[in-house]
Amino acid sequence: MTTDSQPRLLDDPTAELLAWHRDVVSDHDDDFEAATVLTGRLGAHLDAEGRVEVGFWTPDIVEAGVSTADVFLEVFTPTGTIDPAETDTRTVTFRRERVPLRREGEFHWGVVAGMRAGTRDRLGALYHLTYREDGEWRVVTDPLAYSVPFGAFAPAELYDIDRLDRTRTDRAYFESLGTADERVSTSEHDGLPRIDPAVSMLEIHPGTATESGSIAGLADVYAEIGRKKRAGDTLEPWERNFDGYDAIQVMPVEPLTENEETHEFWSVVSEADDELTVELARPDAINWGYDIVVSAFSAPNPAILETGRPDELVDFIAACHDLPRPIKVVFDVALGHADNRGAELLADRYILGPGMYGKHLDYTEPTARAVFLEMQKRKMDFGADGIRVDGAQDFTSYDDETGEMYHDDDFLAEMDAVTQEVAGTEYRPWMIYEDGRPWPREDWELASSYRALIEQHPHSFQWSPITFAHNTPALLTFWATKWWRVREVGEFGGNWITGVANHDTVRRGTQIDPTVEFNQSPVNPYLGDDYPETLDAAYDNPAVAMLFHCFLPGVPMDFVHANMRAPWGFVRDTDPEWNVKVVADESNFLYWQVRETDFSDTEHFRRVKDLGFDSVDELHSFMDALSAAVEATDYEVDVMADMLSAMDHPLGTDLMPSDLETYADAWMRDVFDFATLSNWHDAQDEDRAAARLATREFRHDRPWLRDDLREGDYFTYRHPTDGTVLYYGFRTAPDGDEQLLFAANMEGVPVEVSPDSLAADAAEDANAPEIPTAGWEPVLTAPHLATETGVKLNTADAIVWRRVP
Repeated sequence: MTTDSQPRLLDDPTAELLAWHRDVVSDHDDDFEAATVLTGRLGAHLDAEGRVEVGFWTPDIVEAGVSTADVFLEVFTPTGTIDPAETDTRTVTFRRERVPLRREGEFHWGVVAGMRAGTRDRLGALYHLTYREDGEWRVVTDPLAYSVPFGAFAPAELYDIDRLDRTRTDRAYFESLGTADERVSTSEHDGLPRIDPAVSMLEIHPGTATESGSIAGLADVYAEIGRKKRAGDTLEPWERNFDGYDAIQVMPVEPLTENEETHEFWSVVSEADDELTVELARPDAINWGYDIVVSAFSAPNPAILETGRPDELVDFIAACHDLPRPIKVVFDVALGHADNRGAELLADRYILGPGMYGKHLDYTEPTARAVFLEMQKRKMDFGADGIRVDGAQDFTSYDDETGEMYHDDDFLAEMDAVTQEVAGTEYRPWMIYEDGRPWPREDWELASSYRALIEQHPHSFQWSPITFAHNTPALLTFWATKWWRVREVGEFGGNWITGVANHDTVRRGTQIDPTVEFNQSPVNPYLGDDYPETLDAAYDNPAVAMLFHCFLPGVPMDFVHANMRAPWGFVRDTDPEWNVKVVADESNFLYWQVRETDFSDTEHFRRVKDLGFDSVDELHSFMDALSAAVEATDYEVDVMADMLSAMDHPLGTDLMPSDLETYADAWMRDVFDFATLSNWHDAQDEDRAAARLATREFRHDRPWLRDDLREGDYFTYRHPTDGTVLYYGFRTAPDGDEQLLFAANMEGVPVEVSPDSLAADAAEDANAPEIPTAGWEPVLTAPHLATETGVKLNTADAIVWRRVP
């Protein structure tokens, strides 16, 4: 067991650790292979005797010529009880010790006694590496930490990760992998079980999914759903929007960048050689999850941990695994870039240079490459069933010979090869890539196949072209002009993630310029009577839901905000440099997501109201002017402030850049609160929620729908359109025991359909199979849709007939 005695270096075990390092290097001719072994022991780990083994890769220190005698592990032991769940800022004192470390090559190692490990019930000792250079003390944080309760910019916490694994309540789930247990489906892959793909999946942003904005809150939702389902109790309509899936993709749960001007979660008040006094607070940064610093990637984001304990992430996964129909948890891994502030935490050799989203990481540096993969492994070892690699097309490296960047498919293959070990079971996760290469090349929409990685790794999945970021189904003719891509889903989409609603597409929908008159714009006038209603219906309607869940191949994915018809936008308060521009770029959010009644509600937009804005019209005027000022000045904030001072608005006539930053922060926080789903529980429609759940259960009863269309199946749209984009199709189950006939008015004027009319249409196509006309019974329809033989489909209506051959 660990103790609270004074931390001290143990010479003999440290010497053994250094000898192991030398043996690893001598046993491997390849630098990357050696680094892969070495990185497995980096960070801070308890051994069986309660000692702590620590290791840091420190190329910058070595290259700078810092003496080994000036490098230490700095340990901060709480002198009293500290609750990492407490959100209020408080002043606390830590005992401070510096423990010397030993150097081997570019690494520093040590085996340390006397460090207290954190558990579910207590905060452990905090630590980082510190060294003295030119008379100043500098710090290296642990990029492979398991816990960073006060953020990635604060010292990491020594955490008993083995205890966490031993005590997880879903151990039986992992122990059953690769067995005959039908609740957990796997396939053998190179001697290990690989988690099989889901039938359908839900994407969730943990920060806005519940009132608490935490992983614990999300765990409570699924624990309650499980309790009700086991007891036979009826779910509330809002709960049904979370139900009916066998997988959840959580948006990134990694530690985030911080706003250096406003975020002070670890702030040193005073220090002495043996003591440190700090102002502490649990991080409350808001972000959509993708602005990561990469350092401490292996730890959960403390801003979404209600308890401040890593156990919370395991508890959520266990709650999903414990449902009557277990839900797979897919982690969204964003290792394709780092926020600019990541350079403050990472050694220079992790970073290739500036990139589109901040810092471009160097995947060719052997040790950095190995560390990235170890980060992935440690995070997934919290118990994830699947991994979604964000922006796989962004994993590019520099070719010295050609002078050009290339897609580093070897690194993506190495990501695919990483195996997990949870509860004593080694397994391979379900692998999903988001890859729109040759994005961002101008012709990417035509040139991308969305299959590059499936062809290399046939077991893997990719996001489909109708799931990628830039789809806007609120626009008229979307379903006509995207037909060629939708048809590809039918032809070879069995390994695609499908559906149009996700964190990127809904946000893109709110960026459409709607400044022309509603009935004269390219916005689809058939979806709703105003912009919010149109956007809601674009991403959540029976035709879309039934197209992907009841007919097309692949794994359909929905976005919980779209299911709830709740607002969603770009949210973050972590970037003092670009927040004003981001808010300006999101100015159309007001048109698409905010009704006057929403703004009038005293619970919404309290911060911008405190700044003096009394109506949506006032906000529209200011946001439009802010957007125009960004464009006119190329984001010169000083000039923007002068320009905006000349117009009438509540912020006054003598604006400073700080006033714009204050407004941007207020706006982001208000949008974050506005988008929190608990605000929209009571607004859920009973019939709509029940119908959507029925479409998901329809697919779960027919997992064969995930496979590509077979010979004898048929999918098309009616020619000529005659004012209506009518999709329809015919599928037969592989065992021949049932046939399905699907029809949906994707957009346009009402149209009447029946099995007879669809069969007649198909008969005019020489390549179509003969569609039977007798024996069809409606099995699933849009809410309130009559089910006579001839059915009138309005925009977004759909129907599925079934027959037994």
